Amino acid sequence: MQDKQKKYYNFIGIDVEALIYQDLFDKVDLWIEDKSRRSHHVAIINAFCAAMTLKDAKLKRIYREADLIGPDGRPFVYWLRFFLKSPCDQFDASSIVAELAEKSKETQYSFYLYGGAPEVVVKMKARLEQLYPHIRIVGHHSPPFRILSPDEDRVICDEINRLKPDIVCIGLGTPKQDYWIYDHKEKIRGSVFIPCGAIFDFLGGRVKRAPEILTRAGFEWLYRLCSKDFKRLWRRYTFMNMLFLWNLFLQIIKVKKF
Repeated sequence: MQDKQKKYYNFIGIDVEALIYQDLFDKVDLWIEDKSRRSHHVAIINAFCAAMTLKDAKLKRIYREADLIGPDGRPFVYWLRFFLKSPCDQFDASSIVAELAEKSKETQYSFYLYGGAPEVVVKMKARLEQLYPHIRIVGHHSPPFRILSPDEDRVICDEINRLKPDIVCIGLGTPKQDYWIYDHKEKIRGSVFIPCGAIFDFLGGRVKRAPEILTRAGFEWLYRLCSKDFKRLWRRYTFMNMLFLWNLFLQIIKVKKF
């Protein structure tokens, strides 16, 4: 549902906001003022995320309860600008981290990296420190590829709470990272959770990112589909994207309501 300021558009049940990065900075500054409060969730939505909510009620609730919901895919940016006649930036994980890292030159935001393989998260940390010499990364952790025991999870939460980072970048992949954020908003205090997915692989050197011209044109998905992750991504960028587009079409012509 759109609000009176026309800042939202409903994409098959998820209200995605037309945001610019100053909106994010204002929210982050407000949220990190009190380190005793719960953490906050910045959700980023693309066609795959939206399509998954058609059969995943918990994921839909997670997105709808997020504190900020921005457009990940470039087509969403164009749609929001068209439908709402409002300025809108792309809120993909790479851009969010880059914008927050650059902004931290004046705000001194601190960062914690959670996710990725052990060598990947170490390389990501080094790459961020190379790109942004001023950045403060207070810690990082590569969790095992299994469900953590309550004791293991408690140790991680205690460490993050002790370090008190402003921004926690979670790179567990969609939707695992979204479930993790939802389960830890109350356990970890005073941070802002950013689902980072592929940026761990990009900055960690495991996967090469698409050229800027393809990203701006909205075809980064095609570049990724042709990468070494084809087996993992082909269903996401074919069947799931078409499922989203079909349901969006039905919504637009008012055959189906969300």
